[in-house]
Amino acid sequence: MTAIGFDDVTLTLGGRDILRGVDLAIPQNAFIGVLGPNGAGKTTMMRAILGLIRPSSGHIRVLGEPATRGHAAVGYMPQTRGLVSTAGLSAWDFVASAALGHRWGLPILSATARRDVERVLDLVGASSLARRKLGALSGGERQRLLLAQSLLGTPRLLLLDEPLISLDPRYQQAMVELVRGLQRKLGLTVLFSAHELNPLLAALDQVLYLGLGHAALGTVDEVITGPVLSRLYGSDIEVVHLRGRIFVMSGDHPVERHDPNQCRSHAESHAESHTRHV
Repeated sequence: MTAIGFDDVTLTLGGRDILRGVDLAIPQNAFIGVLGPNGAGKTTMMRAILGLIRPSSGHIRVLGEPATRGHAAVGYMPQTRGLVSTAGLSAWDFVASAALGHRWGLPILSATARRDVERVLDLVGASSLARRKLGALSGGERQRLLLAQSLLGTPRLLLLDEPLISLDPRYQQAMVELVRGLQRKLGLTVLFSAHELNPLLAALDQVLYLGLGHAALGTVDEVITGPVLSRLYGSDIEVVHLRGRIFVMSGDHPVERHDPNQCRSHAESHAESHTRHV
């Protein structure tokens, strides 16, 4: 059984096909890096896997079942650029606020749910942060808490939407190593989207690269090639290997590193705004 299966899937937002006729079979217990240019559909794909966006054609299966909202075995870490509205919460309360199906608020938790909050804080190495205010924590520490939220319950699949945004290289490396360790320890399938390949290289089992409505899944050597990426970008792409790093180039310019504050396509941004509150 595959963890995620796409059968001739088309995802359409705002009248534009974000993904078109995609077939995928993502294996269980794998660490998959999801990459592609802005507007390629990384967030849209994750929301479709979550059952928040229905395909305009084709079928999506998640852990052997049709993709539906609220799947208990799927953990999700959304893309975020700020947690201003929750800055006054303690780290423990912030994680606990998502303990009942990610419905915001401060629920009265059962003893079992409280133990689960303690468990996930320990898993991400954040037990020492529990009583500190969210507003006093670093970006890397806050990302650990968002990861802890995604581990509540017993997920078998984690969808992590650009968890490296706004982190410096040291925290990026720590986050990737943490997720890779959890993936192996807990036997998880992980989809980890990112703006750049290099921070993920040591952890990856496979790469899922999106572009121009298409997708390519395989090992780094199979996918990160000039011909494959030229097809996904719709222009001539060169892949340069230098000192253990990989650079995706268009002419003299790198095309993989994007400004994380840059807007994605209008259609995808509009859809994210609509589905964030579903």
